Amino acid sequence: MTPTVRDILAIIETMAPAKLAEPWDNTGLMIGSPGEKVTTILIGLDPTTELLEEAEARGANLLITHHPVIFHPLKSIDPDRPEGKFIARALDQRINVISCHTNLDSALHGVSEILARRLGLTETAPLARQKNSDAGCGLGRIGTFPAPISAPEFIRRLKAACNPPWILGAGARPEQISRAAVCGGSCSELADTALRAGAQVFVTAEVKHHVARLAEQTGMWIIDAGHFATENSALLDFAERLQAEASARFGSMHVGVSARQTGPLTLLNGSN
Repeated sequence: MTPTVRDILAIIETMAPAKLAEPWDNTGLMIGSPGEKVTTILIGLDPTTELLEEAEARGANLLITHHPVIFHPLKSIDPDRPEGKFIARALDQRINVISCHTNLDSALHGVSEILARRLGLTETAPLARQKNSDAGCGLGRIGTFPAPISAPEFIRRLKAACNPPWILGAGARPEQISRAAVCGGSCSELADTALRAGAQVFVTAEVKHHVARLAEQTGMWIIDAGHFATENSALLDFAERLQAEASARFGSMHVGVSARQTGPLTLLNGSN
């Protein structure tokens, strides 16, 4: 039995329910038809034309991106603009596109939960629990290590967990870390929440200046490991769970993660 886009949306709803999405977000089917048969699925973080090219090369007719291609209401579609070019090409190639954004961030086995698990944190709980949602759902995660670890060991684990292109830090490094918080993507507004919850270190991305100053003055260590790195590392786990569920329901189904997409920012030095 070949699943449809509607069938895949139903599976995603069990993994990352739409009710978990933030009010300002846009998730679900962005481009395509719910009744279209799905052959192969490709997952990537950002909706770029390069990702569409990869989908075409792999024979994938369903693309799932974390960040939505249609974020704000469109007044026009200009194929000379990046989002217009993406939409036009997807329609031309009959590639359906689904966004799974803040609903995947807040899901029980979502972006931050996966990052926390990879760091070795246990007894995890959301930093900002979703109202009217199942227990364990919400933005960010805070948890404990079975035994305290050193700051260098924490950095080693972070590099292994998400391969960050850089690691920026503010505040004093603790001698020993027993409690840590994470939030994949741009979540520096949750730094004070992490501090009040007892986190000695908070990992996120796009840390704002005043938040870095907060870390300096409160004694919490805050780490900026990059937006792409702190989110993209969760996509493989998401793909594996989606493939397992789709294959159980419909027979063999291939779900892949982009092998080409990398973060858009690079660290410059004197030679580049």
